[in-house]
Amino acid sequence: MDPIVYSSLLGLQLPELALLVEEFGQPAYRAHQLFDALYRQRVETPEQISTLPQDFRRSLSEKGISVGLPGIEKKFISGDGTVRYLVVCADGQSVETVWMPEGDGGEAGDGTEAGNQMETAGRAPVRRSERATICVSSQVGCAVDCQFCLTALLGIKRNLTAGEIVGQVCAVLNDQKVSPPLERVNLVFMGMGEPFLNYENFMKAVRLLVEGVGIPESRMTVSTAGIVPHIYDLGAEAVRPKLAISLNASNDALRTQLMPINRKWNLEKLIAAAREFPLRNREKLTFEYVLLDEVNDSAENARELVELIRGVRAKVNLIALNPGPGIAFRTPVQERVLQFQNILKAAGVPTFVRRPRGRDIYAACGQLKRTVELESAT
Repeated sequence: MDPIVYSSLLGLQLPELALLVEEFGQPAYRAHQLFDALYRQRVETPEQISTLPQDFRRSLSEKGISVGLPGIEKKFISGDGTVRYLVVCADGQSVETVWMPEGDGGEAGDGTEAGNQMETAGRAPVRRSERATICVSSQVGCAVDCQFCLTALLGIKRNLTAGEIVGQVCAVLNDQKVSPPLERVNLVFMGMGEPFLNYENFMKAVRLLVEGVGIPESRMTVSTAGIVPHIYDLGAEAVRPKLAISLNASNDALRTQLMPINRKWNLEKLIAAAREFPLRNREKLTFEYVLLDEVNDSAENARELVELIRGVRAKVNLIALNPGPGIAFRTPVQERVLQFQNILKAAGVPTFVRRPRGRDIYAACGQLKRTVELESAT
């Protein structure tokens, strides 16, 4: 059998680690020690794994095998406490990961414990780690080309590995000195990239985050622009995050203008997949809708949206456009946002307005573009 060649450990599941320790002539239980050190302890180098004998740690280093934890190149801190991290990978490519110490309200009303916390926030004191949310990237850049998103201007560079996806979470948790599962943290896969165009690596990362890092699947949400085949795939997974679908339009003509991917999977196919998605007890699917001033935010659009999603066990998150250079759309005034929300709520659709977090440091939804020219950099 050919020898196993790994350059880094992060991203390896327990069976893969078992093969690795066997190749080094180590007893099988070393794989469990490695797994715990990588994901629960979140070590940065093999030398820090004190449960391993020194000769094994030395052998890993001599073979050029690192932990593979990505580095934090820059850190930007918003006036609202949000932190945007520019995380650098081994090949020099970078992605962005966002820490929101009180979340952004995105999970409110989704029927889960995390969502219930969001809804009741403000009624009682809540420790920051009980509502903190990490927004995670899945690709370097994005291929979906939504017309209102800064990330789309980058184009697609490459997929992230499972280790690079998990590594973002580990790097942020280390920097914030937070340790799940003792401290509860939510994850949203809504950063750079389309997770369903990197489905296998994304799902492998999810399993490692659940089994290793200790973040329950009920505290994870993945957002897709509408890659319909993988919506069905996600529904069949034994371990899966909650599902959010980025809708952003109430009819096909408008959605195709704003999201060219609609040409491949139109609203009929997308809503059919949403209707068939197997929801857990009390769980709701989330539809995300970015409001663009005088484009998709009229009362007629709201009424069309009510009819479009009628009968789906879902709630709607409204996001007033977060502006940025190169984006041709405007942010609607608060009155139009509330009018849109009220029409949906009057029709019986649970509807929430997402709070913009970190807009001043380009950390809000749709603003992630590896922006570095900010005075607030630290």
